[in-house]
Amino acid sequence: MATGRFVAYYRVSTARQGRSGLGLEAQREAVGAYLNGGDWKLIAEVTEIESGKRSDRPELARALALCRVRNATLVIAKLDRLSRNLAFIANLMESGVEFVAVDLPVVNKLTLHILAAVAESEREAISQRTKVALARAKARGVVLGGDRGNLPKVAKKGSKASAAARSDAAAKRAKDLQEIITDLRREGASSLRQIAAGLTEREISPPRGGAWSATQVARVLRQAA
Repeated sequence: MATGRFVAYYRVSTARQGRSGLGLEAQREAVGAYLNGGDWKLIAEVTEIESGKRSDRPELARALALCRVRNATLVIAKLDRLSRNLAFIANLMESGVEFVAVDLPVVNKLTLHILAAVAESEREAISQRTKVALARAKARGVVLGGDRGNLPKVAKKGSKASAAARSDAAAKRAKDLQEIITDLRREGASSLRQIAAGLTEREISPPRGGAWSATQVARVLRQAA
């Protein structure tokens, strides 16, 4: 039974699918079924329109930032083909955010290391097969060429990425909070105490829980700087 705060992350492969809702509605239904019952709150729903050639994930980054500042869990409707999706693995491993996948509920931050190793192994196997195919083509007299700029990058080693996630968590959250603090200042919060009150009113918890203090706000501003 689901409890706590959640940010839902959906992804579709084309802009057309995003506009039509094809595939998107099924993902929403899957997340809704997972969250059915229990004491939970869905803070936001974020949709990524992703092509096979993209390695950046701006909407995933936004969803992870929301999870960090709201102490929420990322709920993912579809985690299929993750073993080949290096960018997705790297983003999740470095984020420090807890997540659950509706279609693969056994996957968590620990098993993600295994999937990262599988992804790297698959990448190396594909690279080796490509080299063999190119060598055979060259032997047949085929002129080789083309842009190699879109070759996949190697995912970080599991242990290294995990250590980086732990050490960078505070800095990442401080950076996320900086944007919210900027909004509060635009709304008239001029002192650290007023900013602390604004963060508390928005249900954004400080690192150790409870209500924000002026000292905690000052520490976040130093970290962001």
